[in-house]
Amino acid sequence: MKRAADSGSRMANGVCSAVLPLLAFASLGLAQFASADTPLIDQAALNKRIAEKDSSLVILDVRTPEEFAAGHVPGAINIPYTYLPASISALGDASGKDIVLYCQTGVRAERAATRLKENGFSKLLHLEGDMKQWKEKEQPIEK
Repeated sequence: MKRAADSGSRMANGVCSAVLPLLAFASLGLAQFASADTPLIDQAALNKRIAEKDSSLVILDVRTPEEFAAGHVPGAINIPYTYLPASISALGDASGKDIVLYCQTGVRAERAATRLKENGFSKLLHLEGDMKQWKEKEQPIEK
C-alpha cells in the first residue's frame, strides 16, 4: 500500500511542478507578455500625439475590418494582421515614422510588429492595453 501512495504522491508532485510554471506565466498578464519585444506607448501619450496632429505618427489597427468598423482609435488605419506582409505597401512612406500598433488584447499586434521588423520597420510602439483597455478607460473612439 505504501508504494501506491508514494507513486500517487510523486505523480501529484509532478503535475504540480508542471502546472506551477504555467500559472506563473499566466499571472504575467497577456498584454505585458505580448508587448515584451516592442516598446509600449501609454494611452495618455498617444492621446497627446493625436491631439497635436503629430505627422510623425501612424496608428495601425491590426484587427479585422469588422472589429475596426465597430470602433477604433482616432486616426488609425486598418491593415489586419493576416494581410501582413502583403499589405505593407499600404503604409506608404511610414518607415521613418513612429508606428503605433494595437489589436484587441496584444497578441496580433505583437505578431504584426515582428512582421514589420522583418520588413525593415524599426520605429514601432505597442499601445499599452490595446483596444480592450482603451475602451475600458473610455478613450475617444472613431467609427
